Amino acid sequence: MSILDQIVKDKKKEVEDRLVNIKQDDLIKSGTDHRIPMDFIRSLQGESLAIIAEIKKASPSKGIIRSDFDPLEIAESYVKGGATCLSVLTEEHYFLGSPDYLKSIRQSVHIPILRKDFIIDERQIRESYDLGADAILLIVAILSREKLSQFIQTAGTFGLTPLVEIHTKAELDIALALNCRLIGINNRNLETFKTDILHSIDLKKEIPSHVTCVSESGINSAADCKMLFENGFDAVLVGETLMRQPDPGAYIATLLGRSA
Repeated sequence: MSILDQIVKDKKKEVEDRLVNIKQDDLIKSGTDHRIPMDFIRSLQGESLAIIAEIKKASPSKGIIRSDFDPLEIAESYVKGGATCLSVLTEEHYFLGSPDYLKSIRQSVHIPILRKDFIIDERQIRESYDLGADAILLIVAILSREKLSQFIQTAGTFGLTPLVEIHTKAELDIALALNCRLIGINNRNLETFKTDILHSIDLKKEIPSHVTCVSESGINSAADCKMLFENGFDAVLVGETLMRQPDPGAYIATLLGRSA
C-alpha cells in the first residue's frame, strides 16, 4: 500500500468519526449561511507571479519541517511578506495540521485561504466553508470522475473555489473535461513523494490559456519561480521552502527576486 493509499484509508475512518453530525441537509447552502468566500482565482490573476504560501508543520516524506510552529504567527508573517493567498494544512495525522488552525487564521487574516487536506467526503466541503476557507483542494488521484464532478458542484454552491490537483496527463484530461477553472500541477508523485519541477512545465503545454494554473511542490528558489512564470504559470504553491526559513514571510521577496 502506498503512502497515499494509507492516508486515504485513514482519512475515511477519521471523517466518519468526526463529521457524523453533518447531515445531508447541511450540504445545501441555506439562508443562514451568510459568509461569502473571497474570489481565489481572481486573486491569482495578475501581471506577476502569485505566491500561495503554505502553513505546514510536517510531511510524511520529511517528518517535522518546523518545530517552532505557531500557525497564526506564520500566517501573519506571510501576509506581511506579500503572500497572495495562504494554504493551511488541516490533515492531523501525517502533516500534523488541524482544522482549528484554519479557523483561527481566518479570524485574523484577510487574504484568501486554501484548505489543504485529503477531501474524500462531501461533508468535508461543508466543514471547509464553516471553518472559513475560500478554496479547497480536490485531488484527482483519490476521487472518481463522478465524485470529483459532484464535489466541484457542491463547492460552488458554497462559493468555494476548487483547486483541482493533477499529476498525470490522464488526470489532466479529467480536469479539463470537467471544465475546471483552476488546476494545480503537483510536482510531487503522491505514490513515491519524489519531486520534479520540470513536470509542471511539461504538462502546462497541454492546458488552455484561459485556465488558471498553479505549480505545486519542490519550488526552492527565485530561479524556479522565474522559470515557472515564464512558462505560463499564474501562481506557485510553496510550503517547505518557506517553512524552513527563520522568517518565512520575509523569504517571499527572495522567491520573487525582489531581494538579494
